[in-house]
Amino acid sequence: MCGIVGVLGSHEAAPILVEALKRLEYRGYDSAGIATVHDGALDRRRAVGKLVNLSDLLVHDPLRGKSGIGHTRWATHGAPTVINAHPHRAGPVAVVHNGIIENFRDLREELAQKGFSFVTETDTETVALLTQSYVSEGLAPVDAALKTLSRLEGAFALAFLFEGEDDLIVAARKGSPLAIGHGDGEMYVGSDAIALAPLTNEITYLEEGDSAVVTRRSLLIRDEAGQEVTREAKIINIDQSMVDKGNHKHFMAKEIGEQPMVLGQAIDHYLSKDGKSVNMPGSGLDFTKINRLTMVACGTAYYACLTAKYWFEQIAGIPVEVDVASEFRYREPPITDGTVALFVSQSGETADTLAALRYCAGKADSIVSVVNVPESSIARESDLALPILAGAEIGVASTKAFTCQLTVLLMLALKAAEDRGALSADALAQHLSDLRGIPGLINQAMGAEAHIKEVAQKLSEARDILFLGRGRMFPLALEGALKLKEISYIHAEAYASGELKHGPIALIDKHVPVVVMAPHDELFDKSISNMQEVMARAGKVLLITDSAGLKEGAEGTWQTIQMPQVSPVLSPILYAVPAQLLAYYTAIAKGTDVDQPRNLAKSVTVE
Repeated sequence: MCGIVGVLGSHEAAPILVEALKRLEYRGYDSAGIATVHDGALDRRRAVGKLVNLSDLLVHDPLRGKSGIGHTRWATHGAPTVINAHPHRAGPVAVVHNGIIENFRDLREELAQKGFSFVTETDTETVALLTQSYVSEGLAPVDAALKTLSRLEGAFALAFLFEGEDDLIVAARKGSPLAIGHGDGEMYVGSDAIALAPLTNEITYLEEGDSAVVTRRSLLIRDEAGQEVTREAKIINIDQSMVDKGNHKHFMAKEIGEQPMVLGQAIDHYLSKDGKSVNMPGSGLDFTKINRLTMVACGTAYYACLTAKYWFEQIAGIPVEVDVASEFRYREPPITDGTVALFVSQSGETADTLAALRYCAGKADSIVSVVNVPESSIARESDLALPILAGAEIGVASTKAFTCQLTVLLMLALKAAEDRGALSADALAQHLSDLRGIPGLINQAMGAEAHIKEVAQKLSEARDILFLGRGRMFPLALEGALKLKEISYIHAEAYASGELKHGPIALIDKHVPVVVMAPHDELFDKSISNMQEVMARAGKVLLITDSAGLKEGAEGTWQTIQMPQVSPVLSPILYAVPAQLLAYYTAIAKGTDVDQPRNLAKSVTVE
């Protein structure tokens, strides 16, 4: 959510900043801007909408300077307008900000009493004005920025640029990630390593509460207590092919197609050499001492947790509670002895999930995370961090990260079952053998892409769509509805198939397509009975199943999509593919922005 870049370089900063911001577009944004210092003078350019609008503005009204900061804004306080766009400037200081300043109203009132006036609706302008007030009192730029930081409450990543200071950026983080990049006589600031990847591969991640004084030749970091500290610089190798569309029209299409490869990598990472058991990094977990598993996440990751609940309970015999992070932390649930708290987040920076993790720290026996970014806050604050190895996911709507999350969670459930003696060695080996075959099955499923595209063209005419699923397919129905909502803007809802008759069936008529996800498993007959209830009320059923399911249940359906036969345990991973492709091609038919859907952000670092 929002993106920050900064550069202290030896070349013109504006084009470098814009290119870096382009690599942060995946986070979602509605305006963008940059500020530079040239011959001591501070200036800025801002534009609403896509970065091309800012680029066009810079062609007609260039911005000189070799020092600068830039920002892509996802609106929180105030509409997406030029006035509300970052960087915000107050006298000699310009500021870019990710997050929310919770006490900005109190600070505004204080500043107003001192005679300062406001021109924006944002909380960020308060940061700039507060810094200006301290400069006007005689504080040096660095001291003014640090004093400002001491007054702020909330979650934020900040970068300050000062007039007359062409070799200085002050940066800070609290609850929102920020990294410093090291170059040869140059230094950089970025929301993540992807923004800085073409500029440098040497990265220092700021820790929670850190502030940094950055010059071209130095980096001074202070912790939350104001003490100078050393943070390790790490070499980050980002596969540039992962952040490029290649021959695909959209990142989402590319990332759907990458699933066989990345799932194969994830499976290999956790498999023992003989392929008959699961290896966890470090000392792992002793599942024999676990009485309960609490799983917490947001959005798509939450649906991955709901799916994993079936695996942990049915295969390993561990009771599981799954909660939405934003509700969990405020519900303040008791954490009993023998509880492991598990947190799932693609970015590893999701604000609500991170806050829930911190609530559990010191209460749960262990904190485990399943993340895609090993250097993220959630990973670093966990006792055990399990990487999903999906590679950079640029499309806002998660695809390969979701299936990689499912895969790692399933392997963790199998490891739990092995430790607790809930699975024989032969049964475990069979599950792992089936799992090794999932990349090939996904390749087969992709063979239905052309037909799914045809079905999606018809779906695109609907205003409302329902998804149904039973057992392990219920969370997949939820995920299918979410994907469709996210990128096509069609209203979609999902229900457990057996729940349909308890209210939602009132919505059924000939205008509401119903997507039924029903592999031929132990619950297939029940799913077909629920599907018949829909068709008896003139509902249009799209049945997604395998050949055996089509043979028994296709009669009377509106459309069908055939999937390969798969072990019932693995069906959620495989059936994610048609859900993703349906959403993708429906969005294409509607002409929406697939990779950067309106109002959404990839990394949600505010509550």
